[in-house]
Amino acid sequence: MINMEFNQIIQEFEEASNEDFAKNMKKFGITYVKSYGLRLPQIRKIAKQCGKNHEMALKLWNYGYHETYLMATLVEKPEKVDSLQLNDWVYTFYSWDLVDQACINLLRFIPEAIDSIFIWAEAEEEFVKRTAFSLIAVLAVHNKDSDFDRYFEIIKQGSKDNRNFVKKSVNWALRQIGKSNVENNRKALKLAYEILEIDNKSSRWVARGAIRELESEKVQKKLMEKG
Repeated sequence: MINMEFNQIIQEFEEASNEDFAKNMKKFGITYVKSYGLRLPQIRKIAKQCGKNHEMALKLWNYGYHETYLMATLVEKPEKVDSLQLNDWVYTFYSWDLVDQACINLLRFIPEAIDSIFIWAEAEEEFVKRTAFSLIAVLAVHNKDSDFDRYFEIIKQGSKDNRNFVKKSVNWALRQIGKSNVENNRKALKLAYEILEIDNKSSRWVARGAIRELESEKVQKKLMEKG
């Protein structure tokens, strides 16, 4: 079934709904108001059948279920997202998995989203702030040779935020930069040791986790093999 109608998508969600899995999601820190309890591969499969569709993405987003939010990030066309929609979606984020999937599926393809990293990094809202650092991490995975030095100061400042979903994304950003290539590994480790010196419990947690992984034999070997 290609180019599914909205009601067909909702019917698929309803038929595949799993109340036990929905309850279990909260054990992993995934919060939501409404959920069908679908796993991400199930959502991706339905999204693939739907194809890219801006109007469908808006309908899915406005429907307000955890799975329709996630699917909206999969079917949206990056070039169709304007400033109003971008900020409306980002400031609606309420769960770490929605943030990370939005960064992976959509935001990394939107130049304005990348430009907004510095704004979101200063946000009071936990999941808006997470978006900034998760997006840096995702960019480091997909754009290994980019200049990430410009993010170092906000990473250093972000490390001081002791909120769980912020500090984890700051750590993720630092680790992914450091795993992208040999030169970035050197720079990320230097930054990590600077962060380690900050008199802040969260900063020390971020730094130690990054140093442990980036200095590991496994990562160093992989970087040397890549050259």
